Amino acid sequence: MRSLLLYVFILVSGFLSAQISFDKTKHDFGDLEPYSARYVDFILTNTGNKQEWLLSVKKPYEVVYINSNQFIEKDSSIVLRLQVNPKEKGRFNYKVEVFTSDRNEAVEIKLTGNLSEAPETNTNSFTACPNFDDRPGGRDPNSFDLTVVTVDKETREELSKSAVRLIQNGRVIWTKVTDRNGKIKENATLGLSYFYAVHEGYKPAELGAYINFKRNYVILELERDPEPVIIEEPVDTNDVVVVEIEPEAEEIEIEIEIEEELAQEETTPIVEELPPALEELEKDNFDDEYFKPVNVVFVLDVSSSMKQVDKLELMKYSLYQLVDMLRSQDKIGIVTYSSNAQVMLKPTSGADKEKINEEVGDLKAFGFTAGGLGIKMGFKQAKRGYIEGGVNHVIVITDGAFNRQSQDYKKYVRRYAKKGIHMSVVGIKNKSVDEEEMREAAELGGGHFIPIQKLSDAQQNLNQAIRLLTFRY
Repeated sequence: MRSLLLYVFILVSGFLSAQISFDKTKHDFGDLEPYSARYVDFILTNTGNKQEWLLSVKKPYEVVYINSNQFIEKDSSIVLRLQVNPKEKGRFNYKVEVFTSDRNEAVEIKLTGNLSEAPETNTNSFTACPNFDDRPGGRDPNSFDLTVVTVDKETREELSKSAVRLIQNGRVIWTKVTDRNGKIKENATLGLSYFYAVHEGYKPAELGAYINFKRNYVILELERDPEPVIIEEPVDTNDVVVVEIEPEAEEIEIEIEIEEELAQEETTPIVEELPPALEELEKDNFDDEYFKPVNVVFVLDVSSSMKQVDKLELMKYSLYQLVDMLRSQDKIGIVTYSSNAQVMLKPTSGADKEKINEEVGDLKAFGFTAGGLGIKMGFKQAKRGYIEGGVNHVIVITDGAFNRQSQDYKKYVRRYAKKGIHMSVVGIKNKSVDEEEMREAAELGGGHFIPIQKLSDAQQNLNQAIRLLTFRY
């Protein structure tokens, strides 16, 4: 008994004499994408009156580390950076033991999280050994300074006063104007992003890119518009009154400029010619007087190929535009497919925009392509939300052919066509080799092939397709 008490005394004394404090001993990375930053900094501070040191770090194979210094002077700190490199998709839970000179026992650090998808390669800039040049300790790796530059495609000259819009997760994040050096430096968060730039005398430029604190410099190349330049009559500067524009008013003006450009830009046509009566209406007119109620179920391709560059962003952006247009009598459902198919949203009133937009915002791309399964499930949901006297439609949105378990989807298209439920296909930046099959599927479904190749298409084409399908001739 005396020996046991002596051991407990020695152990407690060791901890009481500990001079090095840790700012935290656990960290949850949450959901990690294949190209997410995956390191965390721990601050070790010496609160004692003598020098201490970091002895060793005992860790699993999937954890790597770097420390800013081995010695910890009194009243000073060092940074221990731990990086996780899980090899398999799913939850991970790592324990790291840190040994320091001030105590007999190691300090245990817990690192947890979930890898949503394994990287395509074993090594990249995110899984490489960490270094302290990537990001100063203590700052949020999801937030960083982004630089966007607009240049003349031919001369490479920087273009000042270009209006640039950043879109992430299908939503407009900001719209800014380049400075006299053709640059915008603005805060951004990592993720798939879409850029759209306009400049007087040039064609719009757009670019999809994955950005983060390492890929934080984007160049947009604008091509001169071959249309003849109209030279205005010179203005007598003596009669000009200079008015200072408030920053808020300037931002509104930039937004209007972008919206006008998108509205005026020629879109990839859905049909050769619209019905004259529909052509006469304003493009945003979706009044009951002219358009029937619509029950539309979207069958969305969220396989890995949709994550490439800008496809997912264009799909989300186009869906948001449609949701804004829908009325309370309209219904919308969402089925997604990748390796499997699932119902994300049962037919829901167009008035419940917040709920619908939430589902759209949560869409992520991964896995293979099970298009046939998604189409079957989409028709069943369309039947569930059937509107008598309205238009009942399934719209498949994909970037390619229906690659997996799709051989029998045509019989479902024919069967439901007899029940008054038809199908259209949206091609998101699809290859020409896939377009023929997509057009054939839309024709079989009694609908339209709806191309979306650029932002103006995403702004208008899906809305116009719904208007065309529901128009009261």
